[in-house]
Amino acid sequence: MGRPSGARFRTYERLKRHAQAVRGTLFESKDLLMAIDQIYRYPLRQSAIDQINRQLRSGINDQQLAELVVALYQDDRLCLVQEEVSTREPQIICSMGLFAGYLEGND
Repeated sequence: MGRPSGARFRTYERLKRHAQAVRGTLFESKDLLMAIDQIYRYPLRQSAIDQINRQLRSGINDQQLAELVVALYQDDRLCLVQEEVSTREPQIICSMGLFAGYLEGND
């Protein structure tokens, strides 16, 4: 999550608290929960960091921060999402043949 003074950490903590506060109300949003999860899993884009820091310095409240983050999330401008590459098939990179005579020292 980075440093406690960083945009990612502060945004995550504020939005997590906000999501708990609005649970069960009209302000509860699946997109907000998905954005919070994305912030937890992936680093923020630099443009999102700049925008969020600017708003945090100006004293944005939690509801406005949630709206900003959801808008960035919906536009795919919030985090650098990199899918895992573990679904790829194994590949043979190099094959080297050794002869039995070579291993025994008989060329």
